[in-house]
Amino acid sequence: MKTVATLLFATLLAAPAAFAAGYQKTGTVKDATDKSIVITTEKDGDWEFKRDAGTKVEGEVKKGAKVTVHYTMSASKVEVKAETKKK
Repeated sequence: MKTVATLLFATLLAAPAAFAAGYQKTGTVKDATDKSIVITTEKDGDWEFKRDAGTKVEGEVKKGAKVTVHYTMSASKVEVKAETKKK
């Protein structure tokens, strides 16, 4: 019974990480400030990411450095439009 409880507890701890799964983009730093970072990739061009005091940074972010940015997408607002009547 203890083993089952331990496994259940471990699963519950890991669940938020599964739901918070995000994306990553690797490229070369084109510009970086304390508020944003712009990276460029050959395939996808420029990508701009907002950053704040809570953004974890491992190493020094400077122009020309190769970086991998881990990010998530979340909605800040959802607006439902009225349906239009078909004629």
